Amino acid sequence: MSRDERALLAGLSDPAVPPVMAAGDLEILGLLPRSSNYTFLARAGEGDDAVLVVYKPRRGEIPLWDFPEGTLCQREVAAYVVARSLGWPNVPPTILRDGPEGVGSVQRFVPFDPEAHYFTLEPERADDFRRVALFDVVVNNADRKGGHCLLGEDDAIWVIDHGVCFSEEPHKLRTVIWEHVGEVIEPALLEDLRRFDRETTDGPVGDTLDALLAEDELTAMRARIEAVLAAGRFPEPGPGRPYPWPPV
Repeated sequence: MSRDERALLAGLSDPAVPPVMAAGDLEILGLLPRSSNYTFLARAGEGDDAVLVVYKPRRGEIPLWDFPEGTLCQREVAAYVVARSLGWPNVPPTILRDGPEGVGSVQRFVPFDPEAHYFTLEPERADDFRRVALFDVVVNNADRKGGHCLLGEDDAIWVIDHGVCFSEEPHKLRTVIWEHVGEVIEPALLEDLRRFDRETTDGPVGDTLDALLAEDELTAMRARIEAVLAAGRFPEPGPGRPYPWPPV
């Protein structure tokens, strides 16, 4: 089986992924606003058995100087795989599959409060955002805007838009979440990181990520995890610009 074929299978055995999302017909409903790449709201399924999804086709990705062309959709899926394995934060189920505009990431749509975002939620949900901040360190998120943090109708905080993660470059992290710099990381979260590190070295999680990311990117991710485990604290911003723009 080729690497591309393995990438397309990533997540299909995940019980959190609705079968209709993976195998149902994908019908584009419209283009979502304020997206830098082609991002569609779509309906996956047959008849009454259907779910709303966010579909980001590879062919709609605008080339970036600092990420290999045509890989953003795979990074979306890889971020979900990492979050699913860690157990945090909440990333909507995301797979790679074919659709009307070709292969792309397909993520379950989360109904959310459009008035809520990181800056309105952080004062009362600091522990949730500690997990988001640590996750962003692991995946080297280059674009954690406040608006990428959604308050779902289930009262859970969901995080989205992970197409520019997993760069092997150090100090690529750009986020609005810097409130916890220097804090000691909760032991349970460090243990989750140790377990995840083992799973990426030997096991199906590592095999899945290997199909989605380059070897250098996986090596760099493991190095980031080792650095966090050694320090036991939330890191400080690196050199360069540590904030995304716009912040929301």
